Amino acid sequence: MKSVFSMNWLRSIQPRKQRKFRHNAPAHIRGRFLSAPLSKDLKKKYNVNAVRVRAGDTVTVLRGQFKGKSGAVDRVDVSREKIYVVGVETIKKDGAKSLYPIHASNVVVTAVVSDDKKRFNVSAAKKETKESN
Repeated sequence: MKSVFSMNWLRSIQPRKQRKFRHNAPAHIRGRFLSAPLSKDLKKKYNVNAVRVRAGDTVTVLRGQFKGKSGAVDRVDVSREKIYVVGVETIKKDGAKSLYPIHASNVVVTAVVSDDKKRFNVSAAKKETKESN
């Protein structure tokens, strides 16, 4: 694998190369790493298995110490590949609460922000092309 980022790199068993690929990826590619599976009813509605998590989406945590907690996504940190969910927070030594970073693959999206009209139009276009073939 070259030192310059390339999407033509296919795969490697070596974890060091996998980490290098993710670390050197530009921001628009890192955004793809922030996709999370949709709930069953949303999968049927949008005909998509996973979607990129956005601020405002409602998610349920599936893994870790906060398993089962639900809340809205407060912010998405693309550089660290983490999301911050309202209600999923730790208590610091001084008593203050801080949001706990969670990887997007460890949550399931239960409600999506519907103000973006283009967000699911891509999936509708894919569906139409599949039907025409």
